[in-house]
Amino acid sequence: MGAAAYALWGSFPLYFTALAPAGSLEVLVHRVLWSLVLCAVVLVALRGLPQLRALLGDRQRTGWLAVASVTIAANWGVYIYGVQSGNVIEASLGYFVNPLVTVLLGVVLLRERLRRAQWAAVGIGVVAVGVITADYGRVPWIALVLALTFATYGLAKNRVGRGTPALVSLTGETLVLAPFALVALVVLELAGDGTFTTAGPLHTALLVTTGVATTVPLLLFGAAARRIPLTTIGLLQYLTPVLQLLCGVLLLGEEMPPTRWVGFALVWLALVVLSADTLRAARRRSALARSAVASAQG
Repeated sequence: MGAAAYALWGSFPLYFTALAPAGSLEVLVHRVLWSLVLCAVVLVALRGLPQLRALLGDRQRTGWLAVASVTIAANWGVYIYGVQSGNVIEASLGYFVNPLVTVLLGVVLLRERLRRAQWAAVGIGVVAVGVITADYGRVPWIALVLALTFATYGLAKNRVGRGTPALVSLTGETLVLAPFALVALVVLELAGDGTFTTAGPLHTALLVTTGVATTVPLLLFGAAARRIPLTTIGLLQYLTPVLQLLCGVLLLGEEMPPTRWVGFALVWLALVVLSADTLRAARRRSALARSAVASAQG
């Protein structure tokens, strides 16, 4: 289920490309609205409305929910724009860099102390971004915005509460965004820029399925996260940007010059260092826990 979730997210470049001629804003608003519809239906079926009411009734958690809503909307919008503008490779870079940005946010916002290997990984990541910037001739802003917004979204979700089911949280997030999405949709239709009813029934059906494309991987991920260790989830997450990179290079024909490969290789090296350190720390914590239990029993 975890692999299926990340594989579906990895196929998004092909899916969002198929949504043309709808622009990134129109795709975003349909994604928000149809996700809300589907989430609400599933939540009612699973009798999860009391959990949603409890979430929305907590002022502090609702504030963090609003932060999560804004950051995930920005993330979705920039990602859709990146795909539709022919920058799938740069978008995939954003999700490779995301774990490094998450570590940095922990230092800046949560005053966490990094281990040497974590600092080394961050340093290699900074060099990698510099190499890729030189290759592009500009700052890879799509990648950096995607990494920053998704890392901030993860922080906000943590504050909403780890015990909050993913479906409940997504329903709340899309509920917060729905009024703005409706206004944007009306403006697009009145301006004649909407394509929902003008590009054929298949296109209309594809826009409707944005809710399914958003919700199904999330449900698969939620089911997997309850059954496998967090470290396994952490390693599985790299499947998504790998598939996105392959989509960009092999299927969508984007260029990948040698210098850019060097930059990506540095990012992968940083992720290897970070992942190895995470696994070592997890094994160390597990050994200490077993030792503590053995001492208590003795």
